[in-house]
Order: sequence, then structure tokens, then C-alpha cells
Amino acid sequence: MNILYGVQTTGNGHIVRAKMMLRELRACGHEVHAVLSGCPTKKVMGLEDFGSFERKKGLTFAVKDGRICYLKTARHLDFYTFYHDIKRFDAGAYDLVITDYEPITARIARRNKIPSIGIGHLYAFAHRVPVAGANPLPKLIMNRYAPVDYPLGLHWHHFDQPILPPTIPDAVRLCRPFIHAEPYYLVYLPFENLKQVVSLLNQLPHRLFRVYANVDKPESRANVSISPFCRQGFIDDLCGCSGAICNAGFSFISEALHLGKKVLTRPLAGQVEQQSNGLALTRLGLGTAVTALTPTAIEQWIDTPAIDPLNFPEVTSLLVKWISTGRYDDSRLLMKQCWRRNDASLSAETHLLYATE
Repeated sequence: MNILYGVQTTGNGHIVRAKMMLRELRACGHEVHAVLSGCPTKKVMGLEDFGSFERKKGLTFAVKDGRICYLKTARHLDFYTFYHDIKRFDAGAYDLVITDYEPITARIARRNKIPSIGIGHLYAFAHRVPVAGANPLPKLIMNRYAPVDYPLGLHWHHFDQPILPPTIPDAVRLCRPFIHAEPYYLVYLPFENLKQVVSLLNQLPHRLFRVYANVDKPESRANVSISPFCRQGFIDDLCGCSGAICNAGFSFISEALHLGKKVLTRPLAGQVEQQSNGLALTRLGLGTAVTALTPTAIEQWIDTPAIDPLNFPEVTSLLVKWISTGRYDDSRLLMKQCWRRNDASLSAETHLLYATE
């Protein structure tokens, strides 16, 4: 098949998952061209791994100090370019569109009547999963941001819905988790003010923290070491940490849970996906979610017991085989195949998990 693949570049999880999917699709003989959207000036590591690709502006949210800035977001939304990119795209050669919650390719598929598959965590919200807040508008926006014919959501539990496990990268899957001789906690809070984060962690001088942030070179500030983002170094530190402190992005938490690393998360304020992830973590008993990171909250979390690795099954190859069949109407069999090895460890009472907060 000739496949158009849309990638949202606003999060590392989308990028890493897309690289795995593209590699597997091409290995199965499919021709794939990728469209990357998001901030066009953002540096994306390993662009060569995408093969044939192009970049578009797309639509993104502006975030500052852990909170979505709606006014700034509205000022920077460029709907003219967005719809121009959709209308001028020559889609005549494509048999299928796959989108990782990327809005341009989703609408190219609709406009040109090409079958479309959506793969990603946000497509899980098309089903009955825990959702934070009673306002239906954010969920409506999420479900219409990158609409597709066949949504395949990813989550930490299937909730008795056609939802798949997280796609765990090979580099993480091959790790053998351990606890370092000098215990430390991995910190990844890219949407928070770094100075404030370091000041907070310095209030726990008897604990060691390894922070990954947007800095040019490594530096140390008392009990806190700060490193520029490096994928392999990050994975190595995740493997050896005693736990992870982060916002409530889906992919990083999935990797931590896969390796059996306990998680303390502060969901982004005003971001329904992250608020809902925090709710799901709590209801599944997989992690701790707080509205504010404080020394007391961190110490209380550190005192919680370790968790067992969830060992999510390998999903990408099964997913690509299912795509290659062309039979997209029934994803239930795919869901059962993917979760088969994890049902014993994920036997939560699903009827207790659906309700909104």
C-alpha cells in the first residue's frame, strides 16, 4: 500500500512511536510518506529516521510554567496556512492515511475520501475511559482535533474497550531495570519553570535528583544534576532510578510503568488529557497525581512502595500486521491479541474506572 503517515511533533511520544511504525510498515513492503506538524522550528532528533517526509505548521498549544496559555494559543493559531496545506496537498497516490493525532493528514483523508486510521493515546478518549471534569467540551474538541474513520486508542488498561497497550520503544524494552547504588529520582518537567523546579528539589537536600531540561550543557546545583535531553542517556537514567517525577504525558509514564518505576505526576493545568491521565493513574493504582509539587508531596511519594513492572506486550508488529490485512472494521481481535499476556496483572474492576471526576 501507499500510505500517508501524520506525526504530531509536539511530544516526544508521538515521534518515537511514529519511527517504530514507519520502520515496521516499510519492512512489510509498504511505501510511506510522513507529514510532521507542530512548531516548524522545533528541533526534532533523528529526522533521517522518517525517510520520505515533509514538515507543516499545523496547530499547537502554547504552554508556560505548567499551564496552557489560551490567549497566546489563539494568537498563534494560523488557520489560513492550516487549511491551505490541506487543500493543496496532492493525495491522489495514497491508499491509506495513518495519523498519530496529526490534524492535517486526518483532514486530507476526509477531503479525499481515503480510509484513515488514528493511532495514539488521545484516540482512547473516543471510548469509555476515565475523564477528568464534567465539562463535555474539552472531550468533544479532543475527538474532533484529528478525526479518523478507525480510531485505535492506547492506554494503560483496556477498560473493556477496543483500546491497545502503549507502544514501548525497543530501547526501553531491552532495558533491565535496577536501582542505582546511590538512589536517585528522575525528573522530567519540560513545561515547568526550571529555576522553580531546581529550587523545589534543593529543599530535599538528602535526596538526589537527575533533571532533564532544555539546557545547553550539563550542570549541577547541590543535590540536583541537570542534563540536556539525550534519548539514550534519559533511558539509562530511567532504568536505574528509584522513581520518576513528571507531568502527565502518556508516553513517558508508559515507559516508567513498563520498567516498574513508580511515578509522581503533576498534570498540566487546563489540559484535559493530562488531568485525565492523572485520574486514570490514581484509579488504576499505578501512580500518584498531585495538583502541586511540594517538598511534602515528594517525600510522601518517596515513602510509597515500589511497583512491579507492567511489562506491556509488543504492539507495533501486531498493529502493522492488522493494518496490512485491510480489514479495519473489527479491532476487537487485535485488542485481545495485544492484551492477552497482561490480563492477569490488569484485572481492575473496570466498571469503577469509567466515571468522570
